[in-house]
Amino acid sequence: MSARVRVLVLVVLAVVLTSVAVGYVLVRRADNQGSAAGGLVDFNRSGTLVVRDLRPGPSHGHLVQLDPDDAHTRVRSANICARVYAVRGHGVCLRPSTEAAGAFEVAFLDRRGRVTSSFPLVGTPSRTRISADGRLFSWTVFVQGDSYNDGHFSTRSGTYDARNDDLVGTLEDWKVTVDGKRYRAIDLNFWGLTFANDDRTFYATMATKGQRYLVRGDMVDRTIVTLHANVECPSLSPDQKRVAYKKRYGNRWRFAVLELSTGKETRLSERRSVDDQLAWFDDDTLLYGVRRGARHADVWSMPADGTGKPVLVAADAESPAPIRAP
Repeated sequence: MSARVRVLVLVVLAVVLTSVAVGYVLVRRADNQGSAAGGLVDFNRSGTLVVRDLRPGPSHGHLVQLDPDDAHTRVRSANICARVYAVRGHGVCLRPSTEAAGAFEVAFLDRRGRVTSSFPLVGTPSRTRISADGRLFSWTVFVQGDSYNDGHFSTRSGTYDARNDDLVGTLEDWKVTVDGKRYRAIDLNFWGLTFANDDRTFYATMATKGQRYLVRGDMVDRTIVTLHANVECPSLSPDQKRVAYKKRYGNRWRFAVLELSTGKETRLSERRSVDDQLAWFDDDTLLYGVRRGARHADVWSMPADGTGKPVLVAADAESPAPIRAP
């Protein structure tokens, strides 16, 4: 099959696992990696979940699709991923690079889980999301080597606009406003983007000077404004009215939901300390992965209004993404 190759030049102000900043050439390529050996996933099947399979055996690490009412039966794609996400008709897989050993790439998938194109990633995969219409993609990676961070890991978030073929490698040079004033700092970190339905607005976490903020970003004007403190990994509700996230209480994380119009925050029923980005199954229910050891996790659900108790949805799975009806 012929390959369509487009070279995009991206100057990156960080280097993976080194302390020297360099630039690199980003190559966009079309391929069919992961399209033949797996099952017939279908990202148009409403009411299903796309997850990363963690069952022991040949499916471990693969992107799979399941029905929440029959979580043991899973349709496996050939894509082995570190993180996954999907919406109706589109998917994304942060996976080991097919070109460079030890590196990673972001692979964009069609409705059957076939790779349509991929980009190299500079860093270790952490989060990924897609806008509801499949136009906008985001990813977050851990990087090391930022001079201000004493050799510890930092984060770098990128976005891709599939309609305009526009790649953004970092948000750190965008115009940032904190508490109504223009803000500049060398230690800006962004992660956990979640998109609104207007294909312009997004929400994310921004960290600087030891503080973490919920921020609203504008993809067109390339501006970022702080909204709320102590927020990590936000997730915008389908009705666009609320943001669910984790927040720190000492050395533990707890989940909460913020009403954007009023600023009212509701703590959710999960009592465990969970490090994950929530996903909305619908306007009333949230999904998330709970780790149990280095190689195992389970997908749970809970009500978005603070009532009820967490319910196990799928054992040996993580990175849940619900396929909702149009």
